[in-house]
Amino acid sequence: MDRPAASCQNAKDTTASRCGGLSPEDQTLMEGLELAVARLQDANPVVVSTALEYLVKEVRNATSSMTSVPKPLKYLRPHYDTLKHCHAMAKESVPSKKLMADLLAVLAMTMSEPGSHEILHFKKQGTINDLGSWGHEFVRALAGELGAEYTARQLSDKKGRKDNFTADLISLVDEIVPFHLQHNAYAEAVDLLIETQSISKLLGNYPLRPEKTLVDDSNFKRVCLYLLRCGTYIADPDDLKCLRQSAFQIYRRHGYCSAALGVALKMGDDDEATPFNTRCKELFDTTDGLMRKQMAFLLARHHSNFEYVEDLEVDAIIGNNKLKSYYADLGRDLDILDAKTPEDIYKSHLGDSASSRASSTSAPNVDSARANLAATFVNAFVNAGFCKDLLMTPDGNTWLYKNKEHGMLAAAASLGMIMMWNIEEGLTIIDKFLYSNEEYVRAGACLAIGIVSSSIRHESDPPIALLPEHVESSSSIIRSAAIVGLGVAYAGSGREDVLDTLAPIITNSDAMIEVAFAAVSLGQIYTGTCNSDIASLIVQKLMEASDASLEISESNFLGLGLGLLFFGRGEKGDAMLEVLKTIEHPVGLCASVTLETCAYAATGDVLQIQKMLHICAEQRDSPLIFPGSVETTENQSAAPKKPNLVARHQSMAVLGIALVATGEDIGAEMTLRTFDHLLHYGEPPVRCAVPLALSLLRISYPDYGIVDQMSRLTHDADNQVSLNAIVGLGLVGAGTNNSRIAGLLRLLAEHAREPSTLFVVRLAQGLLHMGKGLLTISPFHADRTLISKAAMGSILTFLHCCLDMKQTILDKNHYLLYHLASAMAPRFLFTVDVNLNLLPVSVRVGQAVETVGQAGNPKTITGFQTHTTPVLLGVDDRAELASDELCSKSHILEGVVIVEPEQSTQGALECKT
Repeated sequence: MDRPAASCQNAKDTTASRCGGLSPEDQTLMEGLELAVARLQDANPVVVSTALEYLVKEVRNATSSMTSVPKPLKYLRPHYDTLKHCHAMAKESVPSKKLMADLLAVLAMTMSEPGSHEILHFKKQGTINDLGSWGHEFVRALAGELGAEYTARQLSDKKGRKDNFTADLISLVDEIVPFHLQHNAYAEAVDLLIETQSISKLLGNYPLRPEKTLVDDSNFKRVCLYLLRCGTYIADPDDLKCLRQSAFQIYRRHGYCSAALGVALKMGDDDEATPFNTRCKELFDTTDGLMRKQMAFLLARHHSNFEYVEDLEVDAIIGNNKLKSYYADLGRDLDILDAKTPEDIYKSHLGDSASSRASSTSAPNVDSARANLAATFVNAFVNAGFCKDLLMTPDGNTWLYKNKEHGMLAAAASLGMIMMWNIEEGLTIIDKFLYSNEEYVRAGACLAIGIVSSSIRHESDPPIALLPEHVESSSSIIRSAAIVGLGVAYAGSGREDVLDTLAPIITNSDAMIEVAFAAVSLGQIYTGTCNSDIASLIVQKLMEASDASLEISESNFLGLGLGLLFFGRGEKGDAMLEVLKTIEHPVGLCASVTLETCAYAATGDVLQIQKMLHICAEQRDSPLIFPGSVETTENQSAAPKKPNLVARHQSMAVLGIALVATGEDIGAEMTLRTFDHLLHYGEPPVRCAVPLALSLLRISYPDYGIVDQMSRLTHDADNQVSLNAIVGLGLVGAGTNNSRIAGLLRLLAEHAREPSTLFVVRLAQGLLHMGKGLLTISPFHADRTLISKAAMGSILTFLHCCLDMKQTILDKNHYLLYHLASAMAPRFLFTVDVNLNLLPVSVRVGQAVETVGQAGNPKTITGFQTHTTPVLLGVDDRAELASDELCSKSHILEGVVIVEPEQSTQGALECKT
């Protein structure tokens, strides 16, 4: 009988609850609130004040910590209009009017109409101090409306209205931002400052505590990291400049000098008031000797042209003069100093069957000169920087004379890559070839001088001392090789003496190939500088050149050289784009597309990507023979084919899509989907560029999905697409020794039917095994936060060659492959002591994890393994010290890092967190 009785009682309680809808406590609360609302309309000010204080107390207590909509807000919802009427009828002199406005601002969180901005409207009429007493959610809601109101006023001002007065909004910003920063809401604080264009306020102090800065030692890393990530999505150049300036100043103020230098490198010369060299010198002058050396290593990896004459040792580090010894130490530590032959890379003996092995060995005999040329390039790439090989460095020069003409040029130039970064020994070996009776050997030696000096600023400066006289040689091939050599040697240096050497070629030479090579060399040397003199020379040449001279494939290098000048400079290239519109020849259109995409490189600019997609979607009115096509009509069969440049701009637009999207992960992923559509529905010029664009998104980063797609494209019916896909496989796996790509290339080599296909496969194999797996050509470094303009320029030069492979790499200009020397760098973590000698330490290496905006101290790597330095790092790898007893001078463990014991740190030491 007890259980039924209990059930009846529960049923009664439930029924009562349903009828009343509220518990006794809630009923009491609701009645008290309704009574208070009624008394707000009383004529007695004392009664009104008491009622208002009761309402404020209940609402404030309920909103201080929210997990759901507070009950007072629910119960006051029917009375919202009544409260607004009471506020409107209250006299300005009544003290309670401001308090009522504060109350209405909180109620408006759930009761106002969308877009009415009533939270902000009432809060401005109330008190703007002590916002946090109403709870975090109220502050967030207020910040959201504040940002929307600021944007609306800015837009109204652009339409000619005069109500763009924002002082009232900024006063609220000054209250909200300190509250967010105090409560670890760094993202919300930065977002509000970005929306209200007030980023510079991060450099200030708390309003009521002038001795305490807003950004202090406890939060500056998180704030700056979020700031810099936001920079990817800021379109306005002035806002972006202000954001980076603020991050630079915060890092510098807290002694985080290597990170400050990274920000300065991102800014470059965008800030005309303080050029990069000025900002960099100030940074070097205000730090200690060890930190200068660490920053010098970062500048060296970036191929910066900054010179620090006050400390010759630091300047030598910036000039990359220690790279050769560290690279040799890395090879010695990994026990791979022994030279490799091309056959070690080909692994022909691993064929699937006897017939395939026979085909793979017989194919080179059909075209032995091309096979030897391929072996030359493979030998150069694989043994790059090791100063020893089995073909060129042994006495006798037998391999050199197994090649013919341009093959001899490539063989002699390969010495530069084998001896790369070792200028003293390299020049000794190369020098004798400068006096050869064969002009192709002398030309190769000129190019070798440029390659061996790539990325190095040496006190003897051999390229500018030796090559200018060869630029004026009577032999066309020597002139061309010397011009290319100067571009490779001084990429990113901005040297005026090199400009004085190459500028007359653009102005005076009648050979369009030499003019084109000089333009791209100057573009690489002055990349991202917006040099108006060079730009004027190139445009003038495009205007004056005859249509016949512009028909050659190399004429597109003029546009590439122009684009490199404005690399990453955005709107600064707009004036030059207008000038290019006056050029009627198709080369002018190609130059415009190249310039526009280079100007917005690695920005992820969606509007530019859409513009390039429109170009890719253009339909041709007449049939087009695309370079590399083997199809002919009856009328064309007897005539020699000339490169048709009408649709070449579409190929460059495809490359431009990848160039703009690279470096921005979300945009790159979206771009991969877009390329699938271009492959299915695009015209032949569009389809042939897709494999190259895919590889540009994943340079030296063998992502499984990309490799799988490339593998399918290597069997495409269009020969140009398949050749570019093979090259793309080499670029995607460049310097990684990726076993999957190696197996795919080996199968392609076994079944190659055309000598040209086999040649390209061999080149891809050489790229894959570049530096025996120790090198990378990825232009990104410092945890993918920085892009080396010189490296990207060399990669773009190579990709433009591949757009017309039949006329360049598979013809007589194959030596343009050596442009990649400017992008080569060891992919290592090399720890050194305070004397800059190798110091093996334990590090954890794993896949990088994005931690921006996350609370607490999240792990920065996952799936890590513990290694002893030096270690190799992939594109998506990240390292951290395994011991708390050591401290690094760099904010990122990548490249050469100075490490010292924790107890000896002083001043501005940057420690692992």
